[in-house]
Amino acid sequence: MRAALACAALGCAVLALPSLVLTQSAPADGVSVRARQLHDRALVIDSHDDTTQRMLFDKTFDITVRHKDGNIDLPRMREGGLDALFFSIWVPSDITGPPAVKRALDLIDSVHKAAKAHPADLMLATTAADIRRAAAGHKIAALMGMEGGHMINDDLGQLRKYAALGVRYLTLTHFKNNNWADSSTDKPAHNGLTPFGKDVVRELNRLGMMVDISHVADKTFYDALAVTDAPVIASHSSCRAIANHPRNMTDEMLRALAKNGGVVMINYHAGFLSEEFRVASEKRNGTVDVAMAAMSKKCGGNEACTTLESERIDHEAMAKGELPKVTWEKIVDHIDHAVKVAGADHVGLGSDFDGATMPLGMEDASKLPKITDALLKKGYSEQDIEKILGGNILRVMEAVERAARPAS
Repeated sequence: MRAALACAALGCAVLALPSLVLTQSAPADGVSVRARQLHDRALVIDSHDDTTQRMLFDKTFDITVRHKDGNIDLPRMREGGLDALFFSIWVPSDITGPPAVKRALDLIDSVHKAAKAHPADLMLATTAADIRRAAAGHKIAALMGMEGGHMINDDLGQLRKYAALGVRYLTLTHFKNNNWADSSTDKPAHNGLTPFGKDVVRELNRLGMMVDISHVADKTFYDALAVTDAPVIASHSSCRAIANHPRNMTDEMLRALAKNGGVVMINYHAGFLSEEFRVASEKRNGTVDVAMAAMSKKCGGNEACTTLESERIDHEAMAKGELPKVTWEKIVDHIDHAVKVAGADHVGLGSDFDGATMPLGMEDASKLPKITDALLKKGYSEQDIEKILGGNILRVMEAVERAARPAS
């Protein structure tokens, strides 16, 4: 589906002379020709990205230009073969009520504006079919997921408005509890979901929006599974068996997610990939909330600046030996573990690009083919790799869309 781009990148003469390919040395990044061809054939979908903060707050940010900082822009997305990206609509948990709704709407508007301003490169998408159409037209599908149920302001009507604007999943909580659901990183207040929280899950099902259980407390997770009529997603979570962070999923949760038909999208954040990094980082910086609050103050409340500065400091600390080095292979470790526990039909990619500290070697979206290459080297079939790269989240989207019902 990106054959023209692949031809330009690899050279049509090389494609016509496969014998030459066999004699060529491996490229500098070590990605094999077979892996690049497979990566190009696949639909590559990332279910969680925070570049939306840059689009709203950084007036100098141009998504069409290659940047030296951050993880996402169109040139690097093209290089990495990224076909579809869920832009996160995220407002900090301590911003609630009408101010949270206002900022959420501003973030949604920034995604709409980007797609409208760059129609040759971006296509606003709301369905699995839209993603396929965008790829067929050599465009990148721009989708939206809402990260934090507090932004609905305890109002199902507001949730319906977000759905009408194109938001396609709701993360039930963020780092703090809201009025109807417990978060994984806050003291339990509701024993999972309240009755209204269960109504939110039902309304998400009815609207054809995916229920996202990243960030939620374990009890909230199981409550959501008990209520939902459709598969759920973990838009950006990794494996607790490898890195014991409450944001990650236990093996029991992975098996329950698979039984539900859902998919866990592996998060690339160093603190969710490496137990050693997590422990050292918390000793050095305190909890995530404390560290981000300090960074936000330094950046004057500019959330885009906060994330970029945090990643810069963490990478500098890794280089100095002040924090353990975390390399991109850890992403593959988590994918492999999730596949062994939940099955290859229930794992995908949810990077948290521009919202977290990327591991060394996965500094931006251009590095994505390395994951495909590593999975091939581990013996994964091409069919299973295509599922992990994007097929699984497409399947869940289609199931959620089929389960949608008109208002009674």
